[in-house]
Amino acid sequence: MTNLRTNVVDAVERMPAFPKSVHQVLKLASDINCSQKCLVEIIKKDPVFTLKILRLVNSAYFGLSREVTSINHASVYLGLNTLKNVALGLAAVGAIPRHRVAGLDMDAFWLHSLSVATATRLLGSMLGVSQDDVADYFAAGLLHDIGKVVLALYMAGEFEDVGILAAREGMSMYRAEEAVLGTTHAEVGAMLAARWNLPVDLTDSIARHHAPDRGTSSQLVDCVFAADQIVKRLAFGSAGDCVVEPLPKSVRARFGLDLDGLIAAMPTLADEVEEARVFIRLGEED
Repeated sequence: MTNLRTNVVDAVERMPAFPKSVHQVLKLASDINCSQKCLVEIIKKDPVFTLKILRLVNSAYFGLSREVTSINHASVYLGLNTLKNVALGLAAVGAIPRHRVAGLDMDAFWLHSLSVATATRLLGSMLGVSQDDVADYFAAGLLHDIGKVVLALYMAGEFEDVGILAAREGMSMYRAEEAVLGTTHAEVGAMLAARWNLPVDLTDSIARHHAPDRGTSSQLVDCVFAADQIVKRLAFGSAGDCVVEPLPKSVRARFGLDLDGLIAAMPTLADEVEEARVFIRLGEED
């Protein structure tokens, strides 16, 4: 297991870094004294990234009533936190290879991730999270399975063994990873999030998205966990795992609904996922 642990650390280190501008955006956005003007000036220094953000802001996903023609205007309409998460989402998608790796179909993977992001955002809204803060929920859902990409890219043989064991035993990939690797994609994803200097709450949601009842209770973690089960139940995309885990008592209590009730409470999910596909298209563009 020592060699495997070393391999996991090495795999995380081999993942592409974020552009300098995105690192600066994340650093600034975490500073309570940061102004929108400071954030805008950083983004404007990267013309390609600026164009992507403006195209996203003007897409059906945001549904603004008028065209936004500058990052300054975008920051006014969206708010600092949403702008930060737009930058984060586009950068994360851009850092991931587009081709199939170790049996992980990237188109299906991103559809699953995007669907979990959308469902997490809807669940946050149901719990009264503000329009600006709910952007954190979308980002957490989008990146929850990022550790699988690390394993598929840089520990392909072991990751394929995980898939074989999970399929043969009818178990979740999370459990199969523990058996084969002695770690999980959740832990690996949290390691990558720390390397990318992502916000603490986001890193925590990646680390615990299969174990919401472990550690301090977190509304964000509960939403990501529930969203993941909803999307697997509805079979929107696939991240290699179709096992739907039961909602812990604490998660059911938070929403006052079981899984079927939560699905019934979001009838627009499929349509909103379709509108959010623009994240993937723009993130993958060079």
